Amino acid sequence: MSITQQYFLDVHRSQRLGEVPPPPPGTHDWRTVREVRGYRQFRAVVAGRPAHGRLRRALDRWRRPRARAAC
Repeated sequence: MSITQQYFLDVHRSQRLGEVPPPPPGTHDWRTVREVRGYRQFRAVVAGRPAHGRLRRALDRWRRPRARAAC
């Protein structure tokens, strides 16, 4: 069953029972993304790591690897 089918089933059930229909899929997606980002930043600060720029630094390390020392 797809998300849309489940949503329509829930709307039909709520109408039959006289309840408030659920919000359509995707209504709160961006709010959830912001909350997850804020939570990850909070956890980074509590753990003593930088809260911003970690992804960019990781991508820079991948894109420009350091020269290896000759042994």
